[in-house]
Amino acid sequence: MKISRKLTAAPLVLVAALGLAMSGTMMTANAATSQKTEMSHAMNWFGGPVYEGAPALEATAALVAAGGGAKNFTFDKALVSMLGEKTVNAEVAKLTKQYGEKDVKGFIAGMTFAINDGLKRATEAGVKLPAAPADLKGVKLAKTLVAAGTAPDGAFWAGYLFDKAISHKLHNQVMADIDVKFGHGADENTHKILNQAMYDVAHALGEKNVKLASLH
Repeated sequence: MKISRKLTAAPLVLVAALGLAMSGTMMTANAATSQKTEMSHAMNWFGGPVYEGAPALEATAALVAAGGGAKNFTFDKALVSMLGEKTVNAEVAKLTKQYGEKDVKGFIAGMTFAINDGLKRATEAGVKLPAAPADLKGVKLAKTLVAAGTAPDGAFWAGYLFDKAISHKLHNQVMADIDVKFGHGADENTHKILNQAMYDVAHALGEKNVKLASLH
């Protein structure tokens, strides 16, 4: 299955970090609690809550392995490895009817770029992926990725998955790279269609409780 790597372009608007403005050098206990609560509602650039815990590097390594390894990764190859060519072709056809061929090709190419760029950024930051678990492949890997991207609100969010895959900080770096190289439209398109695609995958695999993100 050949996928075009051409991406769309538009200006990117960065979302400012949420926080409380504090004056003076001391904070009361109540102010500290309020700040913590406010920060817990930080949102990713394209919606969904921020995940700031430790990244799930074993799942990331398994996804990279499914897509051909760090030197040869493509997202379409990873999809076929997890779900089978027949299922992937059917989902691509469904998404193409929903979004159009250009945007779907841009989404798949965008995911390939995002993961490869994420690996580059992780290497620069001194993050080393572990070996992919031998049993984390196929449908099990697909379900793991669905679970990783399902936020506390019950919806699958691309940004939440990317935070877990490499960390929130590196996720933001990758999006900034996409902005510089391809623009806001490519970035939003990738997040939007991944939200829909992984919702579709979740329900096809019996994960009926996963909700559809508002950006789709």
